[in-house]
Amino acid sequence: MTSSMKINRREALERVAVACTGAMLSRCVHQSEARRPNIIFIMTDDQTVDQMSCYGNKILNTPNMDRLANEGTRFANSFCTNSLCAPSRASILTGCYSSISGITGNSEKKGDVERLNPELPTFPELLRQAGYYTALIGKYHIRHDPKGFDEWRILPGQGSYFDPEFIENGVTTQNRGYVTDVITDKTMNFLNRIDKTQPFCLVYQHKGPHRPFTPAPRHANLWNDMEFPYPESFHDDYATRRIAKLASDMKIEVSLAGDYDDLPEGLSEEEKKKWIFQHFVKDSYRAVVGIDENLGRMLDYLDDQGLREDTLIIYTSDNGFFLGEHGWYDKRFMYEPSLRIPLVIRYPRLGVAGQVSDEMVLNVDVAPTILDIAGIPVPDVMHGRSLKPILEGNPPSGWRQSVYYAYYEDSWRMYQNLDPELLNDETYKKYFTAHRVGPHRGVRTDRYKLIEYYTEGDYFELFDLAADSHELRNLYGESGYEGITRELTKELQRLRKLYGIVDKS
Repeated sequence: MTSSMKINRREALERVAVACTGAMLSRCVHQSEARRPNIIFIMTDDQTVDQMSCYGNKILNTPNMDRLANEGTRFANSFCTNSLCAPSRASILTGCYSSISGITGNSEKKGDVERLNPELPTFPELLRQAGYYTALIGKYHIRHDPKGFDEWRILPGQGSYFDPEFIENGVTTQNRGYVTDVITDKTMNFLNRIDKTQPFCLVYQHKGPHRPFTPAPRHANLWNDMEFPYPESFHDDYATRRIAKLASDMKIEVSLAGDYDDLPEGLSEEEKKKWIFQHFVKDSYRAVVGIDENLGRMLDYLDDQGLREDTLIIYTSDNGFFLGEHGWYDKRFMYEPSLRIPLVIRYPRLGVAGQVSDEMVLNVDVAPTILDIAGIPVPDVMHGRSLKPILEGNPPSGWRQSVYYAYYEDSWRMYQNLDPELLNDETYKKYFTAHRVGPHRGVRTDRYKLIEYYTEGDYFELFDLAADSHELRNLYGESGYEGITRELTKELQRLRKLYGIVDKS
């Protein structure tokens, strides 16, 4: 742990208060309202980089997501630090890796609920301390009440796609309609009624396109007459990757068959796999169409109200997702479809538009970026770095050349060791996820990736992403790769030390 990690939440908040006095007061509080940005952070659930036309999708048209990219910066190499809903959200709020944020997984462990580390400041708290009005609308998925928000309207847990309940500042309400529309309705209501003379921070988070991949009825028939192309790794045999071979519950023909009452009978395993792929991927795409439409509603409002120039917008997803790659759905693994996330940022005051950045960036960079652009000191405790120089078109020298990843849920091993008689006991079933992927950590550079499955007898995987972009061939232990293996192992250890990460070894 570095010395900077000793700062606690109270000290971080006090630093902001002190920094916003004296010479910095004019910057943090009395600077021109036109120059003090409003902030809108937008996050979807399980959306991939392949589900945006600005990232190259030729089937799915996302004009409003593209609008942000064309008017700001699109990051071509953006990654999550733990490909799972709650941990990712915690890392975005705190700017810290999971082992420090306090939330490493989604699952309850025999009734214990992980909570955000109370000693860590979150970016909404720091913004609020500096005079911002803060709000959270949509999916939250952290198992305690939000902190740092003047108001919050969140889905309970995963929430429902139709007629969703919301918890609004602690009070449960019933709402009519499709959840993406309802979330945006609440967002528009917020924007309409707030005092525009005070800068605001809105955290606007969608449920879609999360399983059960449910689109709005108006989009239910999109692409009905089209056969989607299958991923190149669709028929992966996992020949050189034994952990991947064991992840049978992630196979779409195994776990998604129950999602479709109209799945035809009498299909072969191959026919069933292809039928489910066509349905779940199209439904996921359709859900993204609804998100893009609603994003357009909000962007139009900002234009109409003259708020566009002074509003920082960050658009991303909590993690990547397997849309049939390796024959899977879901995420968790450090493989590219799960690791990569879309990230588009627009702030017209920075003067750069239509930029594509190749720098390696992480979800822990979100909080420092927001604080930096808002003129608020970034606590040393945060692992991430501000992206502001990149957004201005001036990437700093010495930018990171590698990224660290860590996945922690160990329900696979717990499940394996459970007494078979208890497997169907409702008391125990809730403790285990359906995706029994073991804990692992790894490092990725621009070309190579090393993954360590540290509860599996020191099992490793090594990939050359330039030669094997679909990560089908594990090179670990092969002749000729000893040097890169040593280099990546050393880098993995360096990053863990840099971030003060102490987890199972």
